[in-house]
Amino acid sequence: MSEREIPTYCRICEPLCGLIATVEDGRLVRLRADKSHPLSKGNACPKGIAFSEIQNDPDRVLYPLRRTGNGFERVTWDEALDDIGARLRGIIGAHGRESLGWYFGNPSSFSYSHMLWLVGFQLAAGLRHVYSAGSQDINNRFVASELLYGSLTSVPVPDLDRTDFLLMLGANPVVSHGSAMSVPRIREKLAAITKRGGRVLVVDPRRTETAQLFEHVGVRPDGDAWLLASLLQVIFAEGLEDADAIRRQSAGAHELRAAVARFTPEATATVTGLEPDAVRALARDLARAESAAVYGRTGTCLGRHATLVAFLIDVLALVTGNLDKPGGSVFGRELVAVSKLNARLGLIKYGKNRSRIGDFPDVLGTFPAAIMAKEITTPGPGRLRALFTSAGNPVSSVPNGRELATAMTQLDLHVSIDLYVNETNRTADYILPATTFLERDDIPLPFTALAPTPYTQYTERVLEPYGEAREEWQIIDAIATRIGVQPFVIGPKAAGGLLSRLRGLPGGRAARPTPRLLVDLAVRTGPYGDLFGLRRGGLSLKMLRRHPHGLVLADSITTGVLREVVQHKDNRVHLAPAEILAELRDLTAAPADPSYPLRVIGMRELKSHNSWMHNSELLMRGDRTQAARINPKDAAVVGISDGSRCRVTSAHGSIEVTAHLTEDMTEGAVAIPHGWGHNGGWRRANAAGGANPNELMSTDPGDVERLAGMSHLNGVQIRLDPVPLS
Repeated sequence: MSEREIPTYCRICEPLCGLIATVEDGRLVRLRADKSHPLSKGNACPKGIAFSEIQNDPDRVLYPLRRTGNGFERVTWDEALDDIGARLRGIIGAHGRESLGWYFGNPSSFSYSHMLWLVGFQLAAGLRHVYSAGSQDINNRFVASELLYGSLTSVPVPDLDRTDFLLMLGANPVVSHGSAMSVPRIREKLAAITKRGGRVLVVDPRRTETAQLFEHVGVRPDGDAWLLASLLQVIFAEGLEDADAIRRQSAGAHELRAAVARFTPEATATVTGLEPDAVRALARDLARAESAAVYGRTGTCLGRHATLVAFLIDVLALVTGNLDKPGGSVFGRELVAVSKLNARLGLIKYGKNRSRIGDFPDVLGTFPAAIMAKEITTPGPGRLRALFTSAGNPVSSVPNGRELATAMTQLDLHVSIDLYVNETNRTADYILPATTFLERDDIPLPFTALAPTPYTQYTERVLEPYGEAREEWQIIDAIATRIGVQPFVIGPKAAGGLLSRLRGLPGGRAARPTPRLLVDLAVRTGPYGDLFGLRRGGLSLKMLRRHPHGLVLADSITTGVLREVVQHKDNRVHLAPAEILAELRDLTAAPADPSYPLRVIGMRELKSHNSWMHNSELLMRGDRTQAARINPKDAAVVGISDGSRCRVTSAHGSIEVTAHLTEDMTEGAVAIPHGWGHNGGWRRANAAGGANPNELMSTDPGDVERLAGMSHLNGVQIRLDPVPLS
C-alpha cells in the first residue's frame, strides 16, 4: 500500500479553505484542514471534511446511464455520445439551434474548465436558452454593477481588516462562510472588528447565527429596499452625505436625492417594521463612522426589488464616502482581466438578448430559470426542446419545481452531467458521470477579486477519476464536436506562433488548446501575471505549482481604483439610471392579504449546501431534520407547538414541515431551510424527508423581478396551519 498526502483546496463554498487529501492506492482515505494554507490556517468546515463521503459515495454515478422504461441502464461513452449527437442533429435539423438549451448550477462556478468550455459552446453553437442558479442567487448584483459602473463583473467587497463599521443585510457568514466575498476564517475576521472597537450590525428578519454574535436589527421580510431608501433620505435630509466623494465619483446625485425624498423613516416604518428613531440613529452612525462597509447577500437578492436593493447598498457606501476607500467597500483585482477585456470587446453585455417568455433581459448570457418550464411547454419558434443540465438541480432550486419536472418530460432530449441521480435528472434520457473537484485541476478564477486579502491557489487533480467519470469540459467538447461545433479553435497562424512555442502545438494548422493552456495564458497576461517573463515574480501555472498551499498576492485590496473600475464614458458612478428611478417611483408595499398574514424567507444551514450534500452520513448524523423557524407568538395564534407538524400554504402551493419555535424570528416571519425534500437516487437524502419551500413560490413572469430576472423566494405571503395527528 502507498499513502500520500496532497495539498488542495475546497470548492464547495467561497472561502476555498485549504485541505490535505490522504490518498491510498488511488482512493481517497480522508480529508483534513491544511495548517499550511496562508489564510485558512488549519480551518475547514464540516462540509469540506465530509466531502470524502461524497467522493466515495456508493450512490454516486460513475458510468454513463441511459433511461429505460423503468429506470436506467449502463452504456458505454460512445453509445451515449453517438446517440446524443444523432438526436441533437435531428432536433437542429427540424427546429434549429435556437431549440437547444443549458442549465448550470452553483458548483460550475468553482470549476474553471467547466465554465470555460460551457461559454465556448454557448458562443460557438449560438445557444439562446441558457439558464443558471444565478437567478436564484446573485444575478441582481451583476445588474446593479452594470447600472452603477458600466461593468457587470465589478463587485465591491467589504474591507473587513480595516473597517470600523460593517453593515450587513440578508447575510449570515458565520454559516455561509461568506458569499460574494472570499474570506477563510470569517468568524475571526468579524470578531476582530469589534475587538478593535468597531461595530458589526446585521439586518435580517431572523436573529441569525451571525446576528447572535453581534448587533441585530430585525427588519420585516422584503423590507430592505424601503430601509435603504430611508437611510439615504435621512443622510441627505440631515446633510450627512460626503459631498466631496459624491462630486468626485458620481453623477446623478440630485436626481437620486429627489427620488428618495418620500422615504422618510415614518413613511417606511409599516414596511420595515422599524422605529423611525432607530432608522435615523443607524443612518447617522453609518455616515459618521471613520470607515464603513455595506454588504448584502442572498437574503437581499430574492425579494421583489432585488436589483434596486443591490444598487442602493453600493449607493449608501458612496454617499457616505466609503466606496473605494480603506475600510469601506472596495474593488479587488481580477486574476484574469475579464472586466477590462469585456469593456474593449463587448462580449458580455446586459440585455443583449431578450427571453421568448416574459421578455426578460439576459444577464451574463443567461435568462431567468423561473421561466424555463414555460419555455419548454409554450409552442412556437424558439421553443426549448433539448436541454443539458450540469452540476445543477433546478427542480429543487427554482420556484414551483413540480411545473418544471412535468415540463421536462415533454423535452425531445434531456442530458444531465452530474454526480448523482437527483430530482431534476431522474427523468433524463442520459446521465453522464462528472468528476468531483478532487479529480480535476483547478484555479479559483472568479474569486481573487472578491478576497479582501487577495490570494490564489492552483491544484493538480488529487485523484484519477473514479469509474468512467469525465471532466465536464471533456463531455461538453465531445457533444459539441458531434454537432459540428468546436468551442475553441486557434487558427493556423496563432498555432504556429506563440502557442506552438509555449506548448509545442503543431504549427501551420488549426489547434485545439486545452483549458489548462488557455487559463495559463490568461493568468500570465492578467493583472498579476508574469507577462511571459517580462514581469519578475508574476504568476503562471508553473510558478503557482511551487506554492501548493496557495499564495497571498497582497496584504489588502488597493484603493483609489474607481476610475479604472468604472466603464461609463463619463468615468463616473451613475446614481440615477432610468431603471432605478422607475423602481423608486413605483416602489409600493405588496397589498396585505388576510388569508396569508405571514412572510416566508429562506435560510442556510451549517451542514447543508443547497440540495446536494444530504447524502453524507457525517453531515446528517444526529437525526437532522428540516424545521420551520417560527416566532412563538405567531405559532400561538394558530395553535402550533414546538416540534409539531405544520402546514405552510401560499397562493401557489403548500408543504408540511416540523415547527421549531424561537424568539430569533421577528414576528410575522417564518424561515425554512432550502434544499430538502429529495426524490432521487441518493438513498440517505431521500430518507431524510423534508419538503421543498420553493413549492410555495410562483413562476408567473409577473412575479419574477424585472431587471435581473430574480426568482421571488423571500417575503412570499403564507399562512400556517397545524397538521392534526393521524
